[in-house]
Amino acid sequence: MDFKQIKKGVWEHQSSELNVPVRVYATEKVFRAMEEGVFRQASNVAKLPGIEKAAMVMPDGHYGYGFPIGGVAAFGSDKGVVSPGGVGYDINCGVRLLTTDLSESELRPRLRQLVDSLFNTVPSGVGSKSSLRLSISELDKVAVSGAGWAIDKGLGLEEDLKHTEENGAIEGASPAKVSDRAKSRGKNQLGTLGAGNHFLEVQAVDKIFDPQAAHKFGVVEEGQVTVMIHCGSRGFGHQIASDYIKTMLPAARKYGIRLPDKELACSPLDSKEARDYFGAMYSAVNFAFCNRQVIAHWVRQTFRRVFGREIDMPLTYDVCHNIAKFEEHKLDGEKRNLCVHRKGATRAFPAGRKEIPDVYLGVGQPVLIPGDMGTSSYLLVGTKKGLEETFGSTCHGAGRIMSRRKAIKSFQGSELKRELESRGIFVKATHPKMLAEEAPKAYKDVDDVIKSVELSGISRAVARMKPIGVVKG
Repeated sequence: MDFKQIKKGVWEHQSSELNVPVRVYATEKVFRAMEEGVFRQASNVAKLPGIEKAAMVMPDGHYGYGFPIGGVAAFGSDKGVVSPGGVGYDINCGVRLLTTDLSESELRPRLRQLVDSLFNTVPSGVGSKSSLRLSISELDKVAVSGAGWAIDKGLGLEEDLKHTEENGAIEGASPAKVSDRAKSRGKNQLGTLGAGNHFLEVQAVDKIFDPQAAHKFGVVEEGQVTVMIHCGSRGFGHQIASDYIKTMLPAARKYGIRLPDKELACSPLDSKEARDYFGAMYSAVNFAFCNRQVIAHWVRQTFRRVFGREIDMPLTYDVCHNIAKFEEHKLDGEKRNLCVHRKGATRAFPAGRKEIPDVYLGVGQPVLIPGDMGTSSYLLVGTKKGLEETFGSTCHGAGRIMSRRKAIKSFQGSELKRELESRGIFVKATHPKMLAEEAPKAYKDVDDVIKSVELSGISRAVARMKPIGVVKG
């Protein structure tokens, strides 16, 4: 596929077959290493009706279901569509960052005890179940109220909601549009990590690049301990995605939409099928916000038990990675209401956008980029250029370069654990196989990914955190 570099860190492919160009945000090194399937999937997205500006791929982009993971696409409210493949199966997989008043030197003597306690407190792994047992009616309340449900139950601080995307609950959720099967899968999973690339990570601030922004975000010095929580809507969201992908295939035929790939099954934004999907998908979004809120509360309790004192652990921010939602953006100088799909991509709004917390209005939205368990994670901030070019979107992580199946064949979990511990990173997982499939070498170099978004100017590095204790499913 023929791409041209149109500016620093931006590559573009145009064709008469596409409704809009395909744009890739990456350094040359990252771009050249991308698999061809990513470009093919992005080209298919560029053929969908009502798409605006470009089908975009972030530097962590890799092959996914329908949309590439790391894909961003916005659709006009008049002719546009919504596609479950543009959100993914793990609806509102996302990340939240807690800062602490501890230093790495204070934490090190109790690191093993802390990680063991976190592992025992927060259920993880495939099919893991929570100590919380919800009735279906209570689950419906979670689907509408999101993280606010947890706050009402005493599982967190009121201030947490202000530091969560959508204030912890997006409007428009409709539990009535969620299947009984999805509710059955979700009712015992609130407050669980799950498996795969999800994690609970104790970190230390390794480098501060922008002291002013960092201080605003609660990162005050190198060596400061932080905690990152990465998980989503569990079986609840997965089942909703499965249900509506099946619904959207006949819907696309009904509305005369020619699909370049059946995995891009979609429906017009003003259709009943789309409205039903939004009601269900937003229910999963709110479940995920609440899930991370409950885990954060248990993390705070665990720190308090291990250290025998109150630990100051404010929430910096909580961001979505997999979502489609309506936002106001300028196109050709005109304000438009667009449905922005971000799949494996993070909203990254600059200073001044009304959607971000008042305390951050002068600096911009915190953006959380998890690495893998052996490398750094990053705290970024949104930029005006990113808002103009990518609808205020950026990368969401390092991005896989090796399938989980291949990683399991290539690495030994027990050896990885020993190697990480030799570097001062204590890891606890349900099974060595989980470590193998998430081996650092199965991912791109997160530093290269961050260089890509900085080179193109769509976001800016504020701080880097290194892992020192990791809980995996």
